[in-house]
Amino acid sequence: MDVLIHLFVGLHIIGIASLLGGFLTQMKAMGQGTARFVPAMLHGALTMLVTGVILVGLNQADDQTVNNIKIGVKLALLIVILGLVYVKRDEEKVGKGLFGLVGLLTTANIFIAVLWT
Repeated sequence: MDVLIHLFVGLHIIGIASLLGGFLTQMKAMGQGTARFVPAMLHGALTMLVTGVILVGLNQADDQTVNNIKIGVKLALLIVILGLVYVKRDEEKVGKGLFGLVGLLTTANIFIAVLWT
């Protein structure tokens, strides 16, 4: 079971890397007002959602304690990120505030995962 959990943790990290990497590649465009949500951001958020749900299930099946409040906060942030990216994915330009919000929420999600014990 540990190998399976570690496999999905790795896939979860790949998802967050895709989401954050897509955001970081658009930082210069954000300064110019031409930033857009790239497909890597949508795919990364979806990967995070699927692997996160699987990880919660695997950890509960393995009788490990799961902090449901932490998972709920992370899920809420991810749903907001996913909703914004999904709805605005086809637009040529996304406003600086909206684009920055996705980066902020993504970063907050990372710090919640790492620092909330």
